Amino acid sequence: MSDFSEIEVRPATQRDAKVIAEIQASASQAAFKAIFPGEAMPEFDSLKKSQAFWREAIEYSEPQVQVALAAGKVVGFVGYDRTRDPKTPSTTGEIWAIYADPGHWGQGVGLALWDAAREGLIEEGCTKVTAWVPMGYERALRFHDMAGFKREMTSIKTVTLGSVKVEEIRFKRDLS
Repeated sequence: MSDFSEIEVRPATQRDAKVIAEIQASASQAAFKAIFPGEAMPEFDSLKKSQAFWREAIEYSEPQVQVALAAGKVVGFVGYDRTRDPKTPSTTGEIWAIYADPGHWGQGVGLALWDAAREGLIEEGCTKVTAWVPMGYERALRFHDMAGFKREMTSIKTVTLGSVKVEEIRFKRDLS
């Protein structure tokens, strides 16, 4: 078990793309099981396709990607940049993705990644940040609540994951 003080965060490199894709897949599967117990997991992008996405993101910094390490091993990642939401001020950033390996949940990985993303967004001139979170995923909802985000109740939208529809809510907070 690691604690927050033992977690290092650094910019992702091309060599990290494979483990980032693997962490995203395993965390997504665990989250899906928490939201839809007993449901069959929908087909998601292949690991190769996900790895290619993260390689390109790392190369072009769209989004910026940082990884968390515990004992020298990548155990989580965050992707962040300007918001993708239309009609939003250019000073608003967005957490595009934040994932930790399920074996490291509850050990400070998410907080370390959030701190790094917040610092990066402030450096980019952002004053606010948003994140989209599945409504039924209590762990992620609690995390964002504890990180000081506020739920925007009028933002709820439905997205499709395979054959399953999921409601997401936008969280928002000041970066100051």
